[in-house]
Amino acid sequence: MIYLLKGDKYMYQISGIPKQTPPLITVYGEGSLSISPDQAAVTLGVIIEGEQLQEVQQESAMIITRVINSLLQLGISSENIQTVVYRIDVQYDYKDGRQIFRGYQVNHQLQILVDNIELTGKIVDTAVLNGANSVTNIEFKVAHPTLYYHKALTLAMKDAHGKARVLANELNVRINPVPQKVDELISAPIVPFSGPLLAKAETTPIQPGEITITANIQTKYSFY
Repeated sequence: MIYLLKGDKYMYQISGIPKQTPPLITVYGEGSLSISPDQAAVTLGVIIEGEQLQEVQQESAMIITRVINSLLQLGISSENIQTVVYRIDVQYDYKDGRQIFRGYQVNHQLQILVDNIELTGKIVDTAVLNGANSVTNIEFKVAHPTLYYHKALTLAMKDAHGKARVLANELNVRINPVPQKVDELISAPIVPFSGPLLAKAETTPIQPGEITITANIQTKYSFY
């Protein structure tokens, strides 16, 4: 409430007693779900060494071309194959404190995005059969992580509301069902799962495992 008092020369504004901030119950909610991945990212390629740089480059290019063509024949789209590493390093040996030139190393790595993870093992085997001598990583992920994160947020909201009701019962009060404030807390990034390669099989078996997606929130409920 505001009162206006008029004096001889000035007008004064006097505010009424401000309303106090209502008491709040603050709780944290967490929601998580484990899902099976539907994509794989395979990093593989070729590492070649030799004394003549041009020869090493040509051999590397020939093998990579053969690997790419073999993957295309498996039905992998060219858009899902990209170069992620291409390096040329000079190699040296060290003897009696001296640096002795040994040759050159060309490292050419491809990343293949696999939409059908059941083909992952066959892709690795096919690439190796066609000259690839380096398989550095296999990551499993989901194509649409935001969809699952939103589901985790819903679970986090239910978790927070349940905690608030428990606290309200202990305090012998009732909470307003709609929270006054909801803050989304920074959650850990969705980390792709790296699956192991199991050797000594007709086709290299790959274990995709599961991915856990987590959401965290802070909520504030008023009560009466």
